[in-house]
Amino acid sequence: MTDRPDTGASIQFSGIRKRYGSTVALDELHLDIEPGEFVSLLGPSGSGKSTTLNILAGLLAPDAGTVFIGGRDVTHLSPNKRDIAMVFQNYALYPHMSVAENLAFPLQAPGRKLGSDAIAAKVSQVAETLGISQLLQRQPREISGGQQQRVALGRAMVRDPKVFLLDEPLSNLDARLRLRMRRDLKALHQRLRSTIVYVTHDQSEAMSLSDRVAIYMGGKLQQFAPPLEIYRHPVNLFVAQFMGEREMNTLVGQVETTERGCVMVSGSLRLPLEDTATWNRLHGRQVIMGIRAEGVQIATSEEQQSTPAKVRLVEHAGAEQVFFAEAGSTEFCGRVPADAGLRAGDAIQLRLLPHELFLFDAATGLALVQSGQPVGNPA
Repeated sequence: MTDRPDTGASIQFSGIRKRYGSTVALDELHLDIEPGEFVSLLGPSGSGKSTTLNILAGLLAPDAGTVFIGGRDVTHLSPNKRDIAMVFQNYALYPHMSVAENLAFPLQAPGRKLGSDAIAAKVSQVAETLGISQLLQRQPREISGGQQQRVALGRAMVRDPKVFLLDEPLSNLDARLRLRMRRDLKALHQRLRSTIVYVTHDQSEAMSLSDRVAIYMGGKLQQFAPPLEIYRHPVNLFVAQFMGEREMNTLVGQVETTERGCVMVSGSLRLPLEDTATWNRLHGRQVIMGIRAEGVQIATSEEQQSTPAKVRLVEHAGAEQVFFAEAGSTEFCGRVPADAGLRAGDAIQLRLLPHELFLFDAATGLALVQSGQPVGNPA
C-alpha cells in the first residue's frame, strides 16, 4: 500500500474455515494483511472476528485452510513459535510482580539467552517509550487502568514481535481515557511499524486507528478496505448500517420516473431525487434507501427539493444538535449546528443531500448507489 519502512510481517488467511457443531464461525476466509499495517477486525458478537484472531494466535486450529505469517506456514505451529504477542482485554498482568518484573517476564522464558543487564536495558527502553518509567517499582493494583494497559502493551513489545494481536484492549477504560489511549496507540504504531491486528466492536476505534478495516457478519468477511472507503462506499446494507456513529436512516420503496424528475416512493412518502441520470436507471426497482445523519438537512422555504416533517426529539451534542423528525411514517435522524434552536414539535422541511444518498437492492442488500454515485450497472 505504501513505501514506508515496515518492520512487521505480512499475514495471510487462505480459505480458513471453522465450525462449532452446526454453527459456522468462519466461512472461507481469505484475508491478506501487509507488513506494518494496522488492521481492525470489526463486527457484532459472534461474527467471526475473535475466531480469526484466535486462529492467527494459534489458540484455535482451523478446520480447513492455511495461515501464513511473513510468508511462513504457521497453521499447525504453537503460539510460541509464531513470533507474535497478544494483549488481552483484561491485561492479564501478574498481580504479585512489580511493573518491571511483568515487563521482564517474557524475556526470562526458557530458551531465552539474555543476561540480566540486557533484560534491564530492554525493560527500561520499553518503559521509556510508553511513558511508564516512573511506575517500574509499583505493582498492578497500585496503578490506574490506563497505566495497566500500557504495561500490558510493554510486556508484548519487549519481545520485539513482528505481529501484535490486540483483543479489545481499551474496553475496560472510561470514555475519556479510551480517547487518549487511542491516540497513544496510533502514535506507538507509527513509531514501531509492527503489524497490528486489532479486534474491536467499536466503530469509532476502527475508523480512527486503522489503515484498513475488515468487517464481519455471520462468519463471512463482508468488506476489507480503508475506513473512509468503507464509510463512503459500503458494499452492502449491513456494512452501511454497521459503520458509523449512528445507524443510517433507511426506508423501503421503489424509484419512479415522473415528468418532473425521479422520486423515491415509500408508502405515502415521495422523496425527490435530484440526479435524474443516476436514478432513471433504477426506475421501478424495489430498493432500500439509506442516508446518514449528516446528509439530512433542514431546507429553507425557497428550496423545492424538500419534504415536510415534524421534529420529535432533539439531543444536544456539544457543537451540534442531533434531531429526529417524522416525515409521513418515516423517522429521519439529522444534524444541525448547536445554535440552530431546534425544538420538539417544530414543523420543518427536510432536504436529503444527493451526494449522501445510498441505494441497496431490496432482495440482496447489495449496493446500487454509493454516496450518490451508481455502482457499475445496476441491471
